Amino acid sequence: MTAPGPRGERAAVWLLRCYPRSWRARYGDEFTEVLLAEFAERPGSWRMVANVITAGLLARLSGAGLTSSAREPREQIRISLATLGCAVAAFLAFGGAIWAQLSTSAQWSAPSAGAARAALAIMPAAAAILVVLALLAALPLIWCAVVALAHGQAGELAVPAILVVLGAVAMIVGGHHFENAWPGTGGTAGAASQGLVPGGVAAFSWATTLSVSSYWAHLQALRSFPHPEIAWMMLSPLAWLGLAAGSAGLVRRLRPSARLLAYESRLAVAAAAAMAVFACGAGCWVLAAGSAAAGPFHAGVVDLAGLAAMTLALLAAGKVAAGAYRAALALTA
Repeated sequence: MTAPGPRGERAAVWLLRCYPRSWRARYGDEFTEVLLAEFAERPGSWRMVANVITAGLLARLSGAGLTSSAREPREQIRISLATLGCAVAAFLAFGGAIWAQLSTSAQWSAPSAGAARAALAIMPAAAAILVVLALLAALPLIWCAVVALAHGQAGELAVPAILVVLGAVAMIVGGHHFENAWPGTGGTAGAASQGLVPGGVAAFSWATTLSVSSYWAHLQALRSFPHPEIAWMMLSPLAWLGLAAGSAGLVRRLRPSARLLAYESRLAVAAAAAMAVFACGAGCWVLAAGSAAAGPFHAGVVDLAGLAAMTLALLAAGKVAAGAYRAALALTA
């Protein structure tokens, strides 16, 4: 058998990163030796590489609670809730962009299509429910984190807590600042003037989801934007990522009581249901209303892509919410 060489060693390191960190910590050294032996014996085997990548992705899905792998109920709930938080963040990033686009258009021209009017009623209502559910879920977890900090777990919780704070502050400050450039300002014909969508809420939603925009494909129009606004479009996804990753990290590191985990699991099911309602509202416009939905803006490729991303996030949320609920039943049995 020949030695794998530097190229094989680099490939082994790269392939090992396909697996989640916890898996690498437990099996990394042994698996690296196996990979090096395989590269020495079969240096050009693309099937082996594909199999390793596929197995790594499955391990990551399992680590996110998206497979049927059996776990201890408490761990299953924590993993499921962490993944749900990430799914909700992704869902709202794309869903908020669709809602903001429709509500901005409705400011200038009252929608004539029934699908657009339905979307303007459904999406804000579902979003409000999601916000309430998020608060109901976050408040007891924040108290749990405070108790954990008081018992000396600051080192374990510091990084995710900092990510949550930085992401939330960036989102609030940036959204509040750039909402002043909302293109719906001055409109009088649409939903905000009729009380369906408060103008300030629509403007904030537009500002915080500005990165999900078709302007990236229209460089001539993009060049007319102020440089700070372009910078915000590029950097605001980092605020979303920080908020989602930090929240997931906190949930996975906290050790709530069985009663609190069961409570959070029920909220997870309600959140997945609210996401489904919101997605139906978005679909009313993107799929049914089309370009005649409302005013100067119309559904396009970016909205279709956003709806597809929302659907994937919804499927993930439904999967982990169901897993959390089943684990809660087992935990409280």
